[in-house]
Amino acid sequence: MSFVSTLRQWDEAVACAEQRDPDSALRTFLNIEEKSSKIFFNIGCLFLNNSELDEAEKAFDRSIGKDEHLAAAFFQRGVTFYKKERFEESLLDFQQAFKQLRGNQLIDYKPLGLRYKLYACEVLHNIGLVQAQLGKWEKAQENLLTALSLRADAKFSHIDHALEAILKQKLFPLVEIRAGLLFKPNKRYVAELEKKDYLGKAKVVSSIVPADEFSGFAPLQPQVDDVPSTPKVPEVLRVFEGEPHTVLYEFYPETKEELAVLPGNIVFVLQKGADNWASVVFNEKRGLVPYNFLEPLDIVTMTPKPVQGKSDPHEKVVALYSYDSSTPEDLDFKQGDIITVLSKVNDEWLEGQCNGKVGIFPSSFVKALNGDQQPE
Repeated sequence: MSFVSTLRQWDEAVACAEQRDPDSALRTFLNIEEKSSKIFFNIGCLFLNNSELDEAEKAFDRSIGKDEHLAAAFFQRGVTFYKKERFEESLLDFQQAFKQLRGNQLIDYKPLGLRYKLYACEVLHNIGLVQAQLGKWEKAQENLLTALSLRADAKFSHIDHALEAILKQKLFPLVEIRAGLLFKPNKRYVAELEKKDYLGKAKVVSSIVPADEFSGFAPLQPQVDDVPSTPKVPEVLRVFEGEPHTVLYEFYPETKEELAVLPGNIVFVLQKGADNWASVVFNEKRGLVPYNFLEPLDIVTMTPKPVQGKSDPHEKVVALYSYDSSTPEDLDFKQGDIITVLSKVNDEWLEGQCNGKVGIFPSSFVKALNGDQQPE
C-alpha cells in the first residue's frame, strides 16, 4: 500500500472518530496495511475506550514495537494493565513513560498530530496509585510529593486530593488520556491528497519529428543516429560533512534537540555518542537520532589515478556525442569536448568537469582521450 493510500485511510478513520462513529474508525484503521506506531496507538485507544482490554494491549505492544520512545504508548498500556489488575506490569509501564520524559515537565504531542500534553506530575500520580494498589504506601507518598513539586499550575488539584487519600491509605482515581484523542495525519500532506492540474495537457502543434505525440513540457531532444541510450540516473549523494547512513525506522522527536526522520531517508552522521545517540544532518537541519535506527550507506567512488608526465591527476576523455542535461546534477557537453573525469559513480555514470561545470554523464557517451575504449 502506498503512503498516499495510508494517509487517506488514516484521515478517513480520524474523521469517523470525530463524528462519534468509533466502530467505523476502528474498522478503517485495521484495514490499513502498513500501520505506523501512531496508527497502532490510535487502534489501542479505540479498543481501550471500548473496554476491549486484550486487543488494546496488543495494539499498544505493536505501537511500542514500532517506536520504543513513544511515552504516550507506555502510558496508555500502563492504564490498560491497571484496568486488567496487572499492577506490576502497569507500574513498569508508567515508570517507562516517566523515563521517556527525560527530566522534562511535559511532552507536547501537538506537533506530532495529537492534541495532548503528557505531564510528568500526572505520570507520577499514576505511579503512586499503582504502588498504593501494591500496598507500598510510603513509596506512593514519595512519588506524589514529587508530583506535587513538578505540577505546572493549579489545574492539577487532583494531585493534592491523591496525597490526602494516600495519608489515609485510601485509593484515588486513575489519570487517563481523554477518550477521542487520536493522532491525526499531517494537515499539509492531507491537503495535497487531491492535487489540481492547473496547466492541463500539452498538445503538439508543430514538430520536426514525424508523428510526434509528445505531450510533456521538456524541450525537444535532437534526433541523432546511433546515440547510445541514456542509462537510469543514479541517486547522486554529495557528501560535504559526515558519514552517510540510511534510516531504518520511523523516529519522531520528543525534544527540540532531536530530529524527525522516516525509513529510507539519507542522513549524514557527524558524531556518535556513547549513549547510542548520533548527531546527524538531514535536509540542512542538525539533530539527534538513535544510532540503532541507522545503517551505514556505501558510496562507490573512483580514486583518481595520476597520469605519468602530466600535472593533472585526473583522466581525460573526449565526447563521442553531444549530451544535454536533463537534471541539475547532469553535465552537458558537445561532441568533441574534452572532459576531466573526477570520479566513477557506477558502471554507467561518471562525474566530470567540462567548460567550468561539474556534473555526471553517461560513460557510453565518451571514450578515453588516448584510446578507443571507454574509461573505466
